[in-house]
This record gives sequence, C-alpha cells and structure tokens, in this order.
Amino acid sequence: MVRISEDLIRRRAEHNNGEIFSLEEVSLHQQEIERIEHIDKWCRDLRILYLQNNLIPKIENVGRLKKLEYLNLALNNIEVIENLHGCESLQKLDLTVNFVGCLSSVESLKHNVFLRELFLVGNPCSEFKGYRDYVVASLPQLQCLDGTSIGRAERIRALQNLDELRKSILQQERQYLEKREEQKKTGDNLDPDDFRSRTSFSVEDKENKEHVSFTNLDLNQDQNPDINTHTEDQDREFWEKPCAFTPESRLEAHRHLEEKRRMKEGQRDMKTETKAPRTLITAEGKVLNVNEAKLDFNVTEDEDNNCVLLDLHVYRYLDTSLLDVDIQPTYVRVTIKGKVFQLVLPAEVKPDSSTAKRSQTTGHLLLTMPQAHGEIKLKKTAPKVSTVNSSKKNSEEKAKGISACERLEVDPSRGSTVVLSNIIPRENYITHGPLQFSHGALEKPVSKGFVDDPEVPPLI
Repeated sequence: MVRISEDLIRRRAEHNNGEIFSLEEVSLHQQEIERIEHIDKWCRDLRILYLQNNLIPKIENVGRLKKLEYLNLALNNIEVIENLHGCESLQKLDLTVNFVGCLSSVESLKHNVFLRELFLVGNPCSEFKGYRDYVVASLPQLQCLDGTSIGRAERIRALQNLDELRKSILQQERQYLEKREEQKKTGDNLDPDDFRSRTSFSVEDKENKEHVSFTNLDLNQDQNPDINTHTEDQDREFWEKPCAFTPESRLEAHRHLEEKRRMKEGQRDMKTETKAPRTLITAEGKVLNVNEAKLDFNVTEDEDNNCVLLDLHVYRYLDTSLLDVDIQPTYVRVTIKGKVFQLVLPAEVKPDSSTAKRSQTTGHLLLTMPQAHGEIKLKKTAPKVSTVNSSKKNSEEKAKGISACERLEVDPSRGSTVVLSNIIPRENYITHGPLQFSHGALEKPVSKGFVDDPEVPPLI
C-alpha cells in the first residue's frame, strides 16, 4: 500500500520549487495510492488535484480544500459519491470508470453550487434506465454531463418526470446492491492477503494437480528450465479466467501484476549477482579490446605531429561528468555511464602529455596522445617569388630616386655672417621733420603722386 507522504508531494511539486503550503496543482496519478490523506492539511490552496488511476475506494479528507476547482478521480474503486460538500469552489468532477452504483448519492453534489461538469461514464450507474435525466434534474447547476452539454429543453423534461425517475432509480439501485452482496458472498471478494495467496504465491499444476509455491522455486533458469513454463501457464490462466468487473477483481489484478514485477526484479538481482565481471586484462597481462557501450570510433596517426588521435562518438546529450578517461602507455580506457570502452593503441604514447576535448555540437570525444618515440616533422614552406621580386624592385626604385634628386650648392666665397643693414634698402628710407600744427584744421601730410579730385568728398 502506497501512502500519501510529504516527500511524495514535494517530489510532485517541482514546478513550485518544492513548496507545499502554496501549491495550487499537484498530480498524484498512477502511484498505487489506496487512501486520500493529509492533502487537506498540507495544501490548503490547492485548485487542481489529479488522483486518477489509483486504488482509492472512498472519497475522503478533501472537505477542507475550499479553493479546489477540479478533482480527477478516474480509474479508481469509488462506489459512492460523498464528502464533497466542503469543496465550495468545485467546478469539475471526473469519476470515469469507477464502481459508482449508488446513483442517489449524486444528490449530495447539490451543495456544490459552482459545479459545471460531471463525468460518470463507465460506472454501473450509467447503465441505469433514466440515468441522464435523473442526474440532470437532480443537479440544476450542472451544464455538462459526460462531455455532452445539457440543453434547456432537456432539463425541463427531466424536471417534469423527476418523481418517477427517482422511484425507478432507487429500485435499480437496490437490485444492484443485492447483486454486489451476492458477489461478495460467493467468493469474488476476498481479503487482500487471500488475493496474494491465491494468485501470486501458488499455482495449480494441471498435470500433477499439485500446488507449487513460488517461494520454494529456484529462480535460476539455468538450473530449473521449467520455471518459465509454469509462470507463463499461470499468467495465461489468470488473465483468461472470466470474472466480474468489481473493485475486488481490480485489486486482484493489481496485486498479481505487483507480484510478477517483484519476481522479475528478484530474477534481475540474481542475474547481476551471479554475472561474472568482465575481463579487461587477462592473467597473462594481455589487454583486451572492449566496447560495452557499442560506440563508433576512429583511430588515426598524425605523422606530422607524431601523435595518435582517437575520435570516440559519445552520445551528444550525455553529461561530461559521466565520462571517465584513463590513458595508459599502451591502451586507453573510457568509462561511459558505467560501460567500459577499452582500446589497444597502435604505438606507445605519453599519458602525461595527452589531452581530451569534447565537441559542443556533436558531443564526440577527441583524445590526442603524443607518441613516446619519434620526432615532430617541421613543415617546409616554399618561398614566395612574387613577393620577393616586388620587394627588390621597390628597393631599387627607392635607391634610384634618392640618387636622382637635385641638391642645392652654397657659394663658399660668401661669408657666413649676415649683414643686417642690407635687409632694408636705403633708397626708400625718408626722414620727416617735426609735425607742424596751424590754428585751423590739422594739416595732413600729402604723399607723392596724390591728386586732389574735387568731385571726391573729403574724409571726415
């Protein structure tokens, strides 16, 4: 039995950073849960709750979820609709493929005034005569039933025949409950322990008419090759046996699958324990080539750089932390997520000078391993004739230009001193006497060659 624990809800609340108190949506489907508990205390703000495909027999412990809008309980073992009156904001309820046979329990949803969608398809009550009209008349707030919208005319007709429908539904409900009681008395309903003892731990041998206990069987197929035939016959007999579709038969099938899975896990554990470790180096010291991961690779020798190149086609999206590289002088070993790739090298290499690089686009691993013997060949570069000739021509042209340039010559007879008196010519130098003023206007000196034009007005 799987219980709803705090750790389970935290793992399902990764989208909310693992916080439970502020969680608004949680998905707990396919967890083999057999009881609803703790959710109404830990997740008060929950709006959407997924609990489909579990083993829940009863609706309980959800009355405190005042903000719950959508509750999915499809593929469970629920027989009665109850304990939902506290979900004041409930808008959608999914009870597809359950065992609801008490259709009158639908009237408990009258308190959920915001309920708009209801799914009851696949339940025994959906086969009752007048089932849809009864649900439509009992829940006036409902707008959609089993994926089909409810029209106004349909609701009026259902309300007109509500009394007769209720009597018919109650009669069919009593017949179904009596049938369920007979199923329980005839042996279709057993305790959970009886399920396991009948379906998983013992099987009837058709030839010897003996009961064989699985706990006494040796699961090693090499020693007992008939085990597979026993289990296959038992499994085929279990699934081909006709049975009623009841909560008990569903529990029985679940426990049968659980026990079968447990047996396979036990066989796998025994195989891993008895499996001999893979030999990488023989007792004589010979290194073997191993490729457990079945990866493609290329080995080349770079003669120019005197090294060995190994290109290992590692998975593109594999994290680099899952790779472990070990380079030895004569072989290289790469562990990829626990699987070994080992290759003998064509020449002895230097492990200390080796490098490992990984491509960011393809994810391939490139190992560059310098060889222990040999020399690196230098690359010979051919001289560039065109460039050399052009440089020579340029140098010759420059030399010719320097030699062809003219130079200024200085007369050696001239003195090196400079005579300052020769700078200003003496002929243009004129001395003026003192200025004379008259009682009238100031007389202005008249320069040579000045002609007084009477038409030109005087300057003021």
